[in-house]
Amino acid sequence: MLLFICKPVATYSQQAYSLSLDELFRLGTENSLRLQASRMEEVIADDKEKTAKTSRLPGISIGATTGYIGQSTVFRKGLAQPVHPDLPDWSHNYNVEVTQPVYHGGKIHYNIKRASLEKEIATLNSTNSEAEIKLLLLRRYMDLFSLYKQRDVFARNVEESTRRLDDIRRLKKEGVVTRNDELRSELQLTNDQLACREADDDISIVSQQLDVLLGLDESLLLQPDTTLLYTAVSLEDYEIYVLQAYSNYPELQIARYNTKLAENDIRLSQADYLPSLSIRAANTLSRPLSTTMEDMFSNNWNIALSLSYNLSSLYQNKHKMHEAKQYVHLRKNREDQIRQDIRINVRSAWIRHHEALDRVQALLLSVRQAEENYRIVRNRYLNQLSILTDLLDASSVRLEAELQLTNARTEAVYSYYELMRSCGNL
Repeated sequence: MLLFICKPVATYSQQAYSLSLDELFRLGTENSLRLQASRMEEVIADDKEKTAKTSRLPGISIGATTGYIGQSTVFRKGLAQPVHPDLPDWSHNYNVEVTQPVYHGGKIHYNIKRASLEKEIATLNSTNSEAEIKLLLLRRYMDLFSLYKQRDVFARNVEESTRRLDDIRRLKKEGVVTRNDELRSELQLTNDQLACREADDDISIVSQQLDVLLGLDESLLLQPDTTLLYTAVSLEDYEIYVLQAYSNYPELQIARYNTKLAENDIRLSQADYLPSLSIRAANTLSRPLSTTMEDMFSNNWNIALSLSYNLSSLYQNKHKMHEAKQYVHLRKNREDQIRQDIRINVRSAWIRHHEALDRVQALLLSVRQAEENYRIVRNRYLNQLSILTDLLDASSVRLEAELQLTNARTEAVYSYYELMRSCGNL
């Protein structure tokens, strides 16, 4: 009969690499393409703020024109007696103009404030993305714990199934058991070997996925820090986590800044009702003289105050103001929605984590009971006091209990970080 051999993971030509949780988060955030895009948006928002601030500075323009002057015709009497005065053939004009805004109804100030708020939102979006990425990486990291435990359990089952098959073959030669028991034992051994091989392959696949996300060599076989499963943490009351979420949760902070943006837009709309005042200074060097058309340069400079008021804003801005006010109400409504979600999510995560901790304690007892049950049934079978089916069932129960315990431990860790995420502490 052909039997498979469960080879160690090291035989897959992959180098083992111990990966701690801190390193997982550090590499994950450093190499995340999504986070890189968020940081680019931060840089763009910062540039927008700097651009908005430049609107306080004076506008400076320079210009130069030159051109050919065509022959002009002067009529001395109506359209009669035309004459062609002697004029220069070329004209030149050089000018410098400086305009300093003094008052634009607050538009400059509130545009700068808007850019500053958008910059804060971009930063918070990066923080929110970072927390989501950490949680996704942690899920894959927890999968490695379960897969390594599966592999260890299946490898041990292969050894026990091999010993059991040897015992059954010995008993068969003595005429104590039948060929049916031998066939079922061979089948169980084959299944255990296949399960062990699948666990090895799953470990390799998950490791490669994390290697890519963390920017590591894809051939590295990642090994999680097992002490994480046994690290105890102290939990606070539910209301404390809710208060933390109200202060730290990125999406709620983003909603608050969006409300401030909407309120800022109201002030921008109000600025349209106000006049604009600027100081203008200019200097012009030109030839020929504009009055006598003599072929000489003349230089002129002037300083002026420019005051303007857009009368059409009295009727054009009415609906824009109403729209801006409705946006404020909409943003505040969004804040209230997020607060509701926070209470729901924090409560759910808080309960789930306590549930996971209780499950770990319950399954610790189940594993001890399953071990004892398997030992008793195995001894009874070897003494012909039970059948092979009972022994295989006891082995399956023990296997399931051990895997459930590892899954419960990983879920306890993951649910704790979900709680941290829901209150903005991840």
